[in-house]
Amino acid sequence: MRRFFVRLGAPVVAFVRYLGELLLLAADTFRSVFTRRLRWRLFLGQMVEIGLLSQLVVIVTGGFTGAVFAAQTYFQFNKIGMGSAVGAVVSVAICRELGPVLTALMVAGRVGAAMSAEIGTMKVTEQIDALRALAVYPIDYLVVPRALAMMISMPLLTAECIGFGIISGYFAAIVLLDLNGTYYLGNMVRWTLMRDLYMGLSKAFVFGILIVFISCHKGLTTREGAVGVGRATTEAVVISSLAVLIANFFLTMTLNV
Repeated sequence: MRRFFVRLGAPVVAFVRYLGELLLLAADTFRSVFTRRLRWRLFLGQMVEIGLLSQLVVIVTGGFTGAVFAAQTYFQFNKIGMGSAVGAVVSVAICRELGPVLTALMVAGRVGAAMSAEIGTMKVTEQIDALRALAVYPIDYLVVPRALAMMISMPLLTAECIGFGIISGYFAAIVLLDLNGTYYLGNMVRWTLMRDLYMGLSKAFVFGILIVFISCHKGLTTREGAVGVGRATTEAVVISSLAVLIANFFLTMTLNV
């Protein structure tokens, strides 16, 4: 019986410990932001890596998602004579859910994996120990520039995804499905509120925090050489994606109250 409870409680203890390590990393990072000098060159480099170089992935994701969602919405709504409501449904759905979630998943796969692999490689090759030997704080040098760049880039990338999703949905509905453009735009403008956009951008900010700290933590705790780097990279992407999906549910229920 004792062995049963030990096996049952071990995953719970490990999960609580993991959450505690993430919180400590986040607290240490935010303390460094306000108490230490920002390394601007590293920060700008991460802005390019996270924001600028992720634009193509975000544009393609948002564009084709908006077009497909508009088509599927039209196919169902047209059966009950509500084709003119397609614009409102597409814009609200993209602003509130599809835009921030899909952007976060793409960024987690592209940027989160790169963060974990880069920091993990530095960990197993003892470069992080070398930073400490040179009196360079690893959190200040490695995590702070990535965290700040992610928190700034994610809302901007999400806004870009939302914009291209709405535009592609409009052209798919008007050009390919022959909907009335006036009614489409009228209903979209009428039912899409600034609150919907704020909700999407707020989610993107939270998702960015989750992705950067999960990825950096996996990199900083990498062990077992090259095998460990590969494992940490995979775990960073999987855990970040799951965290985004779980957090999206709670944020949706909270922000809609």
